[in-house]
Amino acid sequence: MKRLIIALIMFSAIALAEGQKNYALLVIDIQDFYFPGGRSELVEPEKAAEKAVIAIRAARETGNPVIYIQHKSATGMEINEMVKPMLGEKIFIKEEVNSFLGTGLNEYIDDLAVDSLVICGMQTHMCVEAAVRAAHDYGYVVVLLHDACATRNLKFGNREVSAADVHASTLAAMKSYAAVLSVAEWQSGEK
Repeated sequence: MKRLIIALIMFSAIALAEGQKNYALLVIDIQDFYFPGGRSELVEPEKAAEKAVIAIRAARETGNPVIYIQHKSATGMEINEMVKPMLGEKIFIKEEVNSFLGTGLNEYIDDLAVDSLVICGMQTHMCVEAAVRAAHDYGYVVVLLHDACATRNLKFGNREVSAADVHASTLAAMKSYAAVLSVAEWQSGEK
């Protein structure tokens, strides 16, 4: 039964990637503190932000809402210049890892009458993963744009885990909750 449910979820997410245009794009925590010189530098955040820009433009061109999530911080909290919101685009400020927790995000999305979310942002293994799982739990069809996300090297005990491995293992786990696509794969299905 569990496999059937997962298959149905994935079929729905793939259908979104293959042409459904009624979605909201969540841009999570692409903030200055993750870029070079910031207090929490990630590995290659610029590459992820460049891909996020493509997704943002696509959403705007098709009239789909772009929603920004911004993690509250004493320094470096600004949304990075590469992905700046346009006037009128909604910004939610959060204090928790999960973008839905204590922000009113779910109620806002409900009011938009979309049933699908496309997600990108930073960090893959933290705030992005939490948003994907929560969105799935709220019943949204979810697409995660893997190349529009970035993360960091981690350490567990004496073992160093590269950002590439952190990213890949997180994406592998999230395939049960979302269609995990590149921006190009998603765009080719959106047209």
